[in-house]
Amino acid sequence: MKKTFLTLAFLVSTSILLAQDDAKNEPPKDGWTRGGNISFLFNQTAFNNDWTGGGTSNIAGNLGLSYDFNYRKGKLTWDNKILADYGLTKLKDQEFTRKTNDRFEFNSLLGKQIKETNWYYSFFINFRTQFDKGFEYGKDDQGNEIRTETTHIFSPAYLQFGPGMLWKKSDNLKVNIAPATARLIFVDGDFTKVDETDQAALDAYVPYFGVEANETTRFEFGAAVNAYAKFQLMENVSMENILNLYSNYLEDPQNVDIDYTANLVMTINKYLSANITFQAIYDDNAVSAFQIREVFGLGINYGL
Repeated sequence: MKKTFLTLAFLVSTSILLAQDDAKNEPPKDGWTRGGNISFLFNQTAFNNDWTGGGTSNIAGNLGLSYDFNYRKGKLTWDNKILADYGLTKLKDQEFTRKTNDRFEFNSLLGKQIKETNWYYSFFINFRTQFDKGFEYGKDDQGNEIRTETTHIFSPAYLQFGPGMLWKKSDNLKVNIAPATARLIFVDGDFTKVDETDQAALDAYVPYFGVEANETTRFEFGAAVNAYAKFQLMENVSMENILNLYSNYLEDPQNVDIDYTANLVMTINKYLSANITFQAIYDDNAVSAFQIREVFGLGINYGL
């Protein structure tokens, strides 16, 4: 975990330094600024029955959206960002189509500038969930593939909000520090339902994303740090970095939740691009290990 954390810290710090160079000569402008990107990545591999080199035919696709709509009026700034991803893959002879990606996230950050500095009083809201059901896969006694539903839309869902201090060089480079952040975790009661008269079942129950038996919400209070850095590596290559840290004062504050995403877009022309996404999540309420997601593909790209 320590090596992974140091790697993330290096990537983010390098990104911030590069982004700061890009932001030096960008004067702030009043009014709305909007922009985003829609990408569709598709890949297919097929083998006929006579192919002897090994391999499994498969088909996969991933749809992604990143959209910003920001407002500035004098000393007031209001930054909003939507992130959405959904991907599926199907292997030949596999019973079920499986998800490769599923995320919806909304971020809103309101700030009021302190004199003529890069510092702002701030208030932020972050909401995260998923679009579709999630499953664990296995086999029954006859060897048939089976699946068990483990998550679905709004289960879990995370809502964070709180006041803080924002350091903002530009729309492409900012860090928000919120030392008094409330976080609510919402889940479906079907996943936490336990017979209260069955003491053995209650003792065996493992909190579902931190939510106790027969409950549907969990409240946390702690500190959050959110950083964003976007810059141009070269003329047709851009990199976006998003880092979210959270420590719960009420329980195990030393176990900092980490969510880091790096999006690299290499533009070929107006509609074609190569996209690389790397995401690392550490949340001990879900699993006491890093969750890693990597996506690479050549796809259709459209700027908004």
